[in-house]
Amino acid sequence: MSDYNSILSQLEESGNLRRLRNTRSEGKYIYHDGRKYLNLSSNDYLGVACNASLQKNFLATLADETEFLFGSTSSRLLTGNAPSYTSLEQHLAAMFGREAALVFNSGYHANIGILSALTSKHDLILADKYVHASIIDGLRLCDARWERYRHNDLEHLEKLILKNRDQYKRIFIVTESVFSMDGDVADLVALCDLKEKYGATLYVDEAHAIGAMGAVGLGLCEVTQTTHRIDLIVGTFGKAIASQGAYVVASREVVDYLINTQRSLIFTTAQPSINVRWTDYVMRHIASMKEDRVMLAKLSSMLRGELERDGLETRGCSHIVPVVVGENHAAISLAERLQENGFWALPIRYPTVPKGEARIRISLNPQITEVEVHQIVKIAAQWKQNG
Repeated sequence: MSDYNSILSQLEESGNLRRLRNTRSEGKYIYHDGRKYLNLSSNDYLGVACNASLQKNFLATLADETEFLFGSTSSRLLTGNAPSYTSLEQHLAAMFGREAALVFNSGYHANIGILSALTSKHDLILADKYVHASIIDGLRLCDARWERYRHNDLEHLEKLILKNRDQYKRIFIVTESVFSMDGDVADLVALCDLKEKYGATLYVDEAHAIGAMGAVGLGLCEVTQTTHRIDLIVGTFGKAIASQGAYVVASREVVDYLINTQRSLIFTTAQPSINVRWTDYVMRHIASMKEDRVMLAKLSSMLRGELERDGLETRGCSHIVPVVVGENHAAISLAERLQENGFWALPIRYPTVPKGEARIRISLNPQITEVEVHQIVKIAAQWKQNG
């Protein structure tokens, strides 16, 4: 056990030691140690988690419920596949205009299981350098060979395809649509062109885009009109949808194959019906949340522009606004300054991001005001000036 303590001490010395904190959320605020903060570290991009009216109306729909609400009783292939699952999956397929959809317990379950089920040692997976850790863990479980192309560098991706295409039966291209650490986006149109040119299979994780982007909230694939060109569209319900679980929309053949082969679906107890029902309820309302998406985009653009005007480094173009400050201790210092002024923003450090690129990742929602955005910028600018 002493080796663990030594490693923990090294992590603390380098500014990399993490600790769990007791927090309580209420609306757009978070409470910690008796203090109230504006929550800037949430992924509740539409404010659904703090929408009391929506939650109250949902609970009213359960008055005559006969399903097991709070326990699913088993895995989906045994007795856990409640009618609520079928309803949600049929609705998802219809929303995306695709043949079928499949729901999982979490985005992690989806990303560690889908590719490992669909690929073999005869296949090659080419993944963007910045894909989420859950995708990387999934790649490690694959029999297929895998390699990562430089972030958003489609010339590099094409070179890798040309170099390897004669050696493998199939090539899978894997990317996120909105990248969670830099807040930038993939060129989905160009990726579709590339995968069609070479007969590859395209896997896109819309975790940070579903609900938050698109006229009806179907993500960057909707914005770019590539929904029908992407082979596997994956997303999570745990962010803008303010629920639990994840999904893939694909062909009927692929979904049926996953039901029979995906270990992270087969060997886990299903979600309770109340979670699935809530997800379905929110998904049926996201199209009507267009004004919230417009406000989210406006606030994010304002924040990014004002931070850059004051000499702070930001990245991306989405509702995720990173403030890149360099070393771990600088990120911790800025986080502490924001917290002192009532803003809950936490440092993001190596290994989540590369060494020397520690940052504060600010996530907004439509309930945050323009006045609060100006205050965030003012505090960050003063920190940069005075240290």
